[in-house]
Amino acid sequence: MLSQTVEYALRAMVQLTYVAPEACSTDILAQTTQVPRAYLSKVLQELRKAGLVNSRRGIGGGVCLARPAEDISILEVVNSVEPIRRISTCPLGLPSHGKRLCPLHGKLDAALAALETSFSETTLADIIAAPHRGSKPLCDSV
Repeated sequence: MLSQTVEYALRAMVQLTYVAPEACSTDILAQTTQVPRAYLSKVLQELRKAGLVNSRRGIGGGVCLARPAEDISILEVVNSVEPIRRISTCPLGLPSHGKRLCPLHGKLDAALAALETSFSETTLADIIAAPHRGSKPLCDSV
């Protein structure tokens, strides 16, 4: 349901939460999150445009969270790279449906609404504070 780009953005943000407030180089971030570096650079650019990360060049530079992890929701991360698109009119363009969604599309939209609510109520801090159940988010090197 979520794209690879969203997955990559979430991995990067969770890793930056682990190292916060320190910055992390793009190379190390790519290695730790197992995201191809070139792809990660594009994702980080979108996260920066959304005001979720800051970046600095040079020695001591890197990428870091722009705000505290408890102030960044999962929904913000998702919407910064690929917004959740709710269904407000018939996706098939059927004139008889208009804004009245059929049962199928109504159910799909309700699921998207529940996803939005869950993501808006979950912060990056919540993710790293959650019980690991034997495995931490991301890779073993975290």
